[in-house]
Amino acid sequence: MGNCSENRRSVPELFGSAVFNDDVMMERLPKDVYRSLRKTIDEGKELDLTVANAVASAMKDWAVEMGATHYTHWFQPLNGITAEKHDSFISPTSDGRVIMQFSGKELIKGEPDASSFPSGGLRATFEARGYTAWDPTSYAFVKGDSLYIPTAFCSYSGEVLDKKTPLLRSMEALSTQAVRLLRLLGDQKTQQVITTVGPEQEYFLIDKELYQQRPDLMFTGRTLFGSRAPKGQELEDHYYGAIKPKVAEFMRDLDRELWKLGVLAKTKHNEVAPAQHELAPIFTTTNIACDHNQLTMEVMKNVADRHGLVCLLHEKPFAGVNGSGKHNNWSLSTDSGRNLLDPGKRPWENLPFLLILAAVVKGVDEYQDLLRISVASAGNDHRLGANEAPPAIISMFLGDELTSILEAIEQGRPYECMEEKKLETGVRVLPDFNKDNTDRNRTSPFAFTGNKFEFRSLGSAISIACPNIMLNTVVAEELRQFSEKLEGAQDLPAAVKALVRQTVAEHKRIIFNGDGYSEEWVQEAQRRGLLNLRTTVDALPRYLDQKNVQLFLRHRIYTEAEMEARYETIMEEYVKTLNIESLTMGGMVRREIFPAVSGYLSTLAQTVEAKRRVRADLPCQAEIKLLESLSTLLDQAYGQAEELDSLLKAPQAESRNVLTAATHYRDLVIPAMERLRATVDEMERSMSARQWPYPGYAKLMFSI
Repeated sequence: MGNCSENRRSVPELFGSAVFNDDVMMERLPKDVYRSLRKTIDEGKELDLTVANAVASAMKDWAVEMGATHYTHWFQPLNGITAEKHDSFISPTSDGRVIMQFSGKELIKGEPDASSFPSGGLRATFEARGYTAWDPTSYAFVKGDSLYIPTAFCSYSGEVLDKKTPLLRSMEALSTQAVRLLRLLGDQKTQQVITTVGPEQEYFLIDKELYQQRPDLMFTGRTLFGSRAPKGQELEDHYYGAIKPKVAEFMRDLDRELWKLGVLAKTKHNEVAPAQHELAPIFTTTNIACDHNQLTMEVMKNVADRHGLVCLLHEKPFAGVNGSGKHNNWSLSTDSGRNLLDPGKRPWENLPFLLILAAVVKGVDEYQDLLRISVASAGNDHRLGANEAPPAIISMFLGDELTSILEAIEQGRPYECMEEKKLETGVRVLPDFNKDNTDRNRTSPFAFTGNKFEFRSLGSAISIACPNIMLNTVVAEELRQFSEKLEGAQDLPAAVKALVRQTVAEHKRIIFNGDGYSEEWVQEAQRRGLLNLRTTVDALPRYLDQKNVQLFLRHRIYTEAEMEARYETIMEEYVKTLNIESLTMGGMVRREIFPAVSGYLSTLAQTVEAKRRVRADLPCQAEIKLLESLSTLLDQAYGQAEELDSLLKAPQAESRNVLTAATHYRDLVIPAMERLRATVDEMERSMSARQWPYPGYAKLMFSI
């Protein structure tokens, strides 16, 4: 919970205090070493080993002063979490003692076992060697007794086995194409365009003792059984409500731990569902935002544990209440800090903005499948399109003003500027203020929110790397195409307007400002020809469509083999997740639920018998009806558990063809799980709470 001296430190003193950041580097590195390292970070200049040795020595000295005894190359394998192997700084001396050493070679490269991480077939079990490579654009930090060095991860033969490398590649691709376009528009100063992200993180907090009584939560992160509590989110009294003291203590500690690590934790509040909360950071460069979000999820769990709580990051921990997402706020800025998605006061005259907006519209329309695939998982399938998250249909919200501007451009008429409106409060002591021309649309998967796009379809447990790889690469491709069309234009403003006009006419079907939750939208989207990829199994095979393979090859994000490996990895994870859930269900019903219900039935039967011994005509209708209904439900649940077992042993479930197995789980295993759950939940509603083997929803969501 933090020591007293830490708690007394001001936030500016605390922030970044555990990070080997620019200030620390300026202070500890020789000036020539610092300048050389900055060129590597800012311009991609190759890192000289002499410089690496100097940086490693300074980094080690600083880390040891911070209490570190070990270092680890911290990377993000394809399973979406982080990995770390810790080595100590100690080195033996001739007199039997040890000194603390750390070389440039150790800083730059590590060697984890590549065969033990998901590779989608790129590496066999006997092909173990892999490499980690230091990413100097993301600062090292101290956590616990170790120096953490953010790294990329690849195999011995060079295949990319992580999420960071393709993310960095996509950022470079987008920067290259954006600078190319800006040059055409007369900007000769911008050297780099940076993608920035602010990922809002939703999560649940529950009591640790109750969590430990639920095998489903421990093994799968969600409740596989559970009758709904009498109260959920119906009264809408939890969202932005007063934060309970125990949760407030957790949030205070969480902020301080994240601030030490340089994470820009900004906003905290209660979310819609009981026991649900949100943390939102300030925008930062995409690869750093990705590192920080992985850190945030890890620190959330660790801090919760110290407070006797458990942080649940599953997309749908509880049936019948809202699940958790992660809103990916994505934008583009030049190296001078100019936001390229800021419309300005006269957006209809802002040619760079209109071109980039048109590129995003075109990209989202042409690559709907990739954006949907980027958020696909077994957990997120429970959430998308469930009136709590955007639908599985990808569309864009632009708001009234931007939509009107694009319509005017398409129709070749002057845009009539919307009148600036005052929002009048009607109370003298409260100020009136200007009303925004654009509303917000929480039902849209991809919504423009003033100077950024909010991609709302991400699940709470997902790494933000994949969605941003897709976004960056798609927009890079559209900017490339735009530059090719505009190069050599005699009248550039006219050519830009003609290009925007053509793009809007061809891709306006993707723009939808209405209610994405409505059934009418599903029908309208179908008429427009938009994709409705409801599940991971529907979406993922499209990843290897030729247009997508060519996209990633053209921008050197992935090789075709690396794409096939990612397809295999995600589909395998889908199958394994559902297999674990199914086995957990079977274990819970057979070991705990069936015996508990059977014991309760025995108690009811004994009660009836005891009553009749006292007097034969004593009424026993309640007990007899409960006996009849629970006996029927018990037999039904037993048959459903047997059916689930047989489906798990079916040849399709164990097929080596990952699509065959995944389809089997989607079409047969999931419905069988849902049928078993419905029956068991009905039994829970009829059982004595004292004899039900697991804490119910009421305790789990309302006990803190």
